[in-house]
Amino acid sequence: MIQTLRFVGGLMLSTLFLLSCSTTPKGTFFQTGKASWYGERFHGRSTASGERFNMYDLTAAHKTLPFGTRVVVHSKTTGQTVTVRINDRGPFSSGRVIDLSYGAAKELNMIAAGEVEVELRLQ
Repeated sequence: MIQTLRFVGGLMLSTLFLLSCSTTPKGTFFQTGKASWYGERFHGRSTASGERFNMYDLTAAHKTLPFGTRVVVHSKTTGQTVTVRINDRGPFSSGRVIDLSYGAAKELNMIAAGEVEVELRLQ
């Protein structure tokens, strides 16, 4: 009986530990707010993930999502959608939820506007 309780207790602790280490499951993340974009000034510089920023890639900066996370960004302003990979940290401007690369911003048709309202979901 005691061995069974120890086993069950250990199993529960292991499960709790694994759950605390996991990333956000697909489909459970949803965020709305403003998106902006960045490009030429940062082209070729290192991102927070350590890779070089390519302004033409479909990438983005987010404050908390793990690097490599794929996010579907839907512009409520233009109606366009693009899937990006998180490879940087930001935005550092209040009220914004994501900074998109020039390439991603171009897909959303938001270059001239500079900033649009978006919805974010995990792919």
